[in-house]
Amino acid sequence: MAFKSFKKLLFGFAFSPSLRANVFEVTRLASFLNASLVFVHVGKKTSEKEAQFNSILNNCPEVPSDVELLWRDGKPVNTLVSICKEINIDLLLIGALKREKMLKFYLGSIARELTRKAPCSVLLMINPSIERQACKHIVVNGFDSPQTKDTIEAAFEVGQALKSDKITLVEEVSESRVAVAVNDDRSLRKATLKKEKINREEKLRVVDIIKKIPSQKIHGLNWATQSVFGRRGYSIGHYARVVRADLLVMNAQEESTFLNRFFPKDLEHILAELPTDVLIIQSHRDE
Repeated sequence: MAFKSFKKLLFGFAFSPSLRANVFEVTRLASFLNASLVFVHVGKKTSEKEAQFNSILNNCPEVPSDVELLWRDGKPVNTLVSICKEINIDLLLIGALKREKMLKFYLGSIARELTRKAPCSVLLMINPSIERQACKHIVVNGFDSPQTKDTIEAAFEVGQALKSDKITLVEEVSESRVAVAVNDDRSLRKATLKKEKINREEKLRVVDIIKKIPSQKIHGLNWATQSVFGRRGYSIGHYARVVRADLLVMNAQEESTFLNRFFPKDLEHILAELPTDVLIIQSHRDE
């Protein structure tokens, strides 16, 4: 497995009320990442639509040097996935929607299907803005998985680009690993010691991953580890919400099997109610 830096971004857009904020957000992100940016509208091209889009783009204060606008016909999901493959996109940007009259965000059917089928990493944006909102705190999973090094490396690369204040690497530990019947002081102490031992082991494992990441990606960033006990996926989403993280970085689906082919189980809890912007890292096999 290997992490592929985000050098080519794609944003599929519709002519919705949030278009201006989305265009400002993605152009700013592409500039920070020093990446090229491809805008795609799946639908009929008209002179009015083109003029409206160009007017918004021309007013963006930060625009990458390499910007392309494509107009394609077809079904949105299949078209965007096909373009991602065709022009080797590294990061697909998707806007998530706010439920009406509720302070919760969810994925519509198109966004959910894109998240499932995208051949590249995916960024779900729940609160794009015209004025920049700093990405101060990034939370990243520290799962015991072959993909985790790539995910952590991606979090540090993004943290450097966005000048984040802090990165927290979260090790989720299943409660079954510390299952001890507590009915007296002795059993309570046994359970406590077991948790402490697991906590130390998890921190050592994550620190060992950090040592394998290029030092220039880590330099200057404040990072820490944090163990949480509970269901994988749910616990880290809850943690990101509690600490008010600005970005949550997660592994993508690791393999396609009968049990997980419909959706990555670790992401189900996250996507059911997005705690913040979510970056899903797709690892690539070493060539």
